[in-house]
Amino acid sequence: MANGLYTGIDVGTSTIKVIVAEYVSGEMNIIGNGNAESEGLKNGIIVDIEKTAMSIRKAVDAAQEKAGIIIDTVNVSIPANQLGIEPCQGMIQIQGANKEIVDNDVVEVISNALMRGLVPEREIISVEPNEFIVDGFPEISDPRGMLGVRLEMKGTLYTGPKTLIHNIITSIERAGLAVGNIVIAPLVTAKQVLSDQEREFGTITIDMGAGQTTVTAIHDNEIRYVNTRPEGGDYITKDISAVLNTDLKSAEAVKQNYGEASTERASQDEFFVIDSVGKAEPEQVSEYYLSSIIEARLSQIFEKIKGDLQTNRIQDYPGGIVLVGGTSAMPGIPELAQQIFEMPVRLHVPSELGLRNPAYNQVISTVKYVSSRSDIEVLITRAVLGDVPAPTPVYEQPAAIAQPAYVEQPQVATLESSQPAPLPDEDDEDRPGVVDRVRGLFTNMFD
Repeated sequence: MANGLYTGIDVGTSTIKVIVAEYVSGEMNIIGNGNAESEGLKNGIIVDIEKTAMSIRKAVDAAQEKAGIIIDTVNVSIPANQLGIEPCQGMIQIQGANKEIVDNDVVEVISNALMRGLVPEREIISVEPNEFIVDGFPEISDPRGMLGVRLEMKGTLYTGPKTLIHNIITSIERAGLAVGNIVIAPLVTAKQVLSDQEREFGTITIDMGAGQTTVTAIHDNEIRYVNTRPEGGDYITKDISAVLNTDLKSAEAVKQNYGEASTERASQDEFFVIDSVGKAEPEQVSEYYLSSIIEARLSQIFEKIKGDLQTNRIQDYPGGIVLVGGTSAMPGIPELAQQIFEMPVRLHVPSELGLRNPAYNQVISTVKYVSSRSDIEVLITRAVLGDVPAPTPVYEQPAAIAQPAYVEQPQVATLESSQPAPLPDEDDEDRPGVVDRVRGLFTNMFD
């Protein structure tokens, strides 16, 4: 882990988040962060580059003002939409006179693995070596310094839609910034929020954002399954707006201030007021009634995910489910998820001071991943980019060596803030009737 400053950005549907972290002797300190309301995105996908660039600029300006530095390069994560995962393999002959494997040999064997059939709409994002093989000796993690005449690499190749990657890079560049490193969101999140045992024996992460929900299954330290559903926290907001006849801004405020995902935890004795369209006076709504609206949508999302996991036979991973993402911060979501999935569920909250909210998981994971890369991982990045980056931080003070911007890659074919939860009212006999009526209403709406 190199000392220096590292900047990460999370281009989310509702919010652009930027953090600046300083590493000294392996310790990370957040010295600045910035947020800006997202414009130009829908369901996690950029639909207006200019608006997105303006939002990025606002978030970066806020972060650099707090950090007291000028940000010119950022590390960014790519969402899992249409992520392609396939095995890859490369082999070269060692050309050196003494047959000792050096950095360029590692770069060459990775590059050899990337020489495959091209599909115009796909682009390489990353390569994860599973093992290097020297003269038939397998399971080598770093072959440099070894003697041999033949070097092989077996790994996993990740590709994404070229349009999606291009739009993210272009939006960042239009904001006056350079792209340092591009990482895969679910991959770096799993590496940072899961323990070694969870990644080895099998764990499912559910990233609940505003515009979409991404489900990733990790086993034997590899992604075994990834799926992105275009349903997230914004859907809950729209449901509240439709049922309570209020505008989206008021619905979002109600969700943030009074939202409770589980009706078993909500109270019928606590009320809030809300302005409704066509009503002269604000209406009173119970927290329990609001919870029934939220629970209906979340139950639908979780049931669909459960069905997908069962279809792919990955619902029995011993690590259970780990929730991340801003929407997962709502009280009662872990309890509701555990009830529906019938397996252990935990919520991951970052430990960094001032950023202890699941909404920051992605951007923190991006910075931690980039800053902690080993020399061999830097060489792999060099091979994927087709460039020669030195193993230094992607962002330094003005005197530091600038990192190269992202360049277009060869393409390959693919296989394809929460409030304390009120205590439940156990004596309320009318509760089931209310829930059933609301669920009936949502069933008709969804169908």
